[in-house]
Formats: sequence, C-alpha cells, structure tokens
Amino acid sequence: MIENIRVLIIEDNPAIVDNISDFMTAKGFILDFAMDGIGGLHLALTQEYDVIVLDLMLPGMDGITLCKKLRDEADKQVPVIMLTARDTLDDKLLGFESGADDYLVKPFALKELEARVRALAKRKSKNKKVLSVADLTMDLGSFEVSRAGEKISLNNACISILKLLMEASPNVVSRQEMEHALWGDMPPGSDVLRSHLYNLRKKVDKPFDHTLIHTVHGVGFQLKE
Repeated sequence: MIENIRVLIIEDNPAIVDNISDFMTAKGFILDFAMDGIGGLHLALTQEYDVIVLDLMLPGMDGITLCKKLRDEADKQVPVIMLTARDTLDDKLLGFESGADDYLVKPFALKELEARVRALAKRKSKNKKVLSVADLTMDLGSFEVSRAGEKISLNNACISILKLLMEASPNVVSRQEMEHALWGDMPPGSDVLRSHLYNLRKKVDKPFDHTLIHTVHGVGFQLKE
C-alpha cells in the first residue's frame, strides 16, 4: 500500500465532496479540494499531486478544458481520473483524448474510486522522473534543478552530490559515499569535495529562507526540511 498519496478532488457537488472526503481521509489519503475549474487548475499547476480526480461539468472551466490545459500548455503528467454522469463511448473517448487516464461514471462506489486512485498513484511512483524535497526539485531527464520555482545552475559534480542527497533524503550520506559516487576508488582529496559542497550550499541554501543541506558531524550530510 502506498502511504501519503496526495489527491486533488475537483468537484462542485458538496454531497459528493463530503462523501469522498470522509471515506478517503479515513483511509489515509491527503486531500485538497476545488469547487470550480479555475481554482482546480490553479492548485494543479502550483502543487504536486499523485492523482487528480476531476469532474467533467464544472463552473468556471469544464473538466475537458482543464485537462487539456494541464497536458498541452503546462505539460503536467499527473494521472487524472475523470468523473462524469455521461457514460456513452463518445464521452469516454473525449475524456481520454483530453488527457485523462481513467474514467469513472457517477454514481460510483467509493471503494472503486479508492482502488483506481491507488493504481494510478502506484503507476506514477514507478515512472517518477522528478526528485522533490521540500521546495527543491530535480528533473532526472534534463537534470534541471529549481527551488521555490527558481532555476538553479549547477556543475556536474554538484548535480551528482545533490542527486545522491535527494535520493537518500532524509537519511545521511557519508563523505565516503559521495567521494565514491564522484570519483570511484580514486578520490582527489577531501578539499575538493568540501569545495563542491560549499558551492552547492551557496546555490541551493544561501539565497533562501531556510537551510536544506545539513552537516551531521562525524557522519556526513543530509538533505531535509
């Protein structure tokens, strides 16, 4: 079972919202809600979710338009389950063409919604291409790094160190592990690693309000909020 699955529910029917909230919160899901398309799109673009549950008929912006904007304009690949009372094949095809991953017809069983959300979240975790710790992210395809939405330019050594820290977070990474990851069995010396760590901290921590890279004296380093 995947823990701490973050789900955005975009639905304007208060009764459905209450039912989903009561059921899924009790199951351990972390939920955010939007009652209209515009608010839902804002949350989907500014927050990270494992799955979005999206109603087709919404005030402000319908679900098809919202899903297209997520996929085409923002290139957000978070899994989307479309909720709708429309159950014709054409309606389902339209939902899939807009970028939806799954389709659930109202009325639906809450246990089925839970199962579908878990399945999509599990698929997303296997295909995860972005490391994220607090407001720091690293795209494993392009190795672009950003914090609080600001891009950070790093050299290859700093990217390697940061990747190691982010993958291990919040656990500690020893100096020896870092040296081996960078130079194998022939490290050039601790001063070189110290210089890279200084430069990494100057870029990742210094311009921001709180520190993410911490020294664990006598052991190594850790990345955590």
